[in-house]
Amino acid sequence: MAMEFNRIITLLRKERGITQKQAAADLGISQAQLSHYEKGIRECGLEFVVQVADYYHVSCDYLLGRSAERSGATITVEDLPETGGSTSGSIYHGSVLPTMYKKLIENSLDILFDKLEKCRDKRIVVAVSNYLMLSVYRMFRRLYQSAPGNVASMFRVTPARWEHDANAAMSWQEGELAATVAGELGERPNTAAFEMTTESLARDYPRHATSLMNLIKNSEETIRREGR
Repeated sequence: MAMEFNRIITLLRKERGITQKQAAADLGISQAQLSHYEKGIRECGLEFVVQVADYYHVSCDYLLGRSAERSGATITVEDLPETGGSTSGSIYHGSVLPTMYKKLIENSLDILFDKLEKCRDKRIVVAVSNYLMLSVYRMFRRLYQSAPGNVASMFRVTPARWEHDANAAMSWQEGELAATVAGELGERPNTAAFEMTTESLARDYPRHATSLMNLIKNSEETIRREGR
């Protein structure tokens, strides 16, 4: 519990823009005690979890990391809004899993590209878009070449080097993005469009924020699992 709880209560406090001293006073505990909770040094009781949930207007399941939704709701594929395209809502071979992941990714990309449009910086748009296209390319090509009957000449980059070159190109795009945002490649871009909180995402993208929050949760669970 501590790993998620301490991270989330710290996030909620900072998103609200209040000091640790103020939050502790509102919650009826000492600042030192709240500091220990936020750092994960101590674990609190269930009664305090409920109190914090009421204070920040979120669910206990959200505080404990059991749900990516502030309300504590869990989702099914039917709960996610339809995405565009000819395969929207399809159930592949009787399974809802591909449809679920497709919606999570596409709905999250809708938010990402809306933010890019509001940023209005071509350099950032190009770097992010190239990185994403390379990622899809890598996965598609790996699946394509897993079937021995597929013809390799579909691709111009040779089999021996495509993966290395794709990795290098993705790393380059990340570097371009980092350098652009830092102002190392000219005028520093206005990144105000990227200022957001979990609350503002839910408000500004009521139909898509659920997908993004669950994508983040699933991704970080994968990172933790593979990093062990």
